[in-house]
Amino acid sequence: MTRPYLYLALRWSDIELHFGKGSKNLDPSEENAGGCLVMVDTVEPYHRAFTEALRAKYGKVLATGRPRITRFRPGQSRFSLVDPAGNNVIFIQRDEPEELEYGGSAKLTGLAKVIDNARILREFKNDDRAAARALDIGLARFGAAATVEDKARALAARLELVIALQEATTGQSLKQQLLDLPLSEEARSHLSDELKAAERLEDWLARTRPSQPTPPKRTGASRRR
Repeated sequence: MTRPYLYLALRWSDIELHFGKGSKNLDPSEENAGGCLVMVDTVEPYHRAFTEALRAKYGKVLATGRPRITRFRPGQSRFSLVDPAGNNVIFIQRDEPEELEYGGSAKLTGLAKVIDNARILREFKNDDRAAARALDIGLARFGAAATVEDKARALAARLELVIALQEATTGQSLKQQLLDLPLSEEARSHLSDELKAAERLEDWLARTRPSQPTPPKRTGASRRR
């Protein structure tokens, strides 16, 4: 409604979002207009539904600019939607840990700690460039002494960031380093999800299949204005 004041309410699945009038000095490019947390039992179905909706409307996934959606990896516990006005709607799985150890878990060391830090920068702070820098520094500092499995995980994570950051010139070198690692078949199977992260991201960004989004089953989602 526009009278007696501007107000907008949206409802989808079991989620309601309410918007009031923004400030006169609001700059959408700063993306600090406002935000809310939507707590759900399982994050992935919501991410899939919004992905399908974006493809149906725009013919592709919008992963940059406004509006956009952040990507999703198996096991991830959150993702973000940014609307044209710079509002950030974050879907969070209820069982997500309440506290994060920025800089990597204290229980880890060396390259394993770097990988964990990059994960937090990527998934919780949406800072791909910082995650890429952390992995580059970590590989240079700890790569020689790291296990083959940890080096493979770090290279695979960095390769996915190459796709996200559109660093085509870096990708071929990383691919070759990953292929040259003496990983056993058992290790490749165990790390399958991580090794395929870049491939999945390329597919997610490239697919243009229009379809009608299907809302996930109700999970008692809550909202904050």
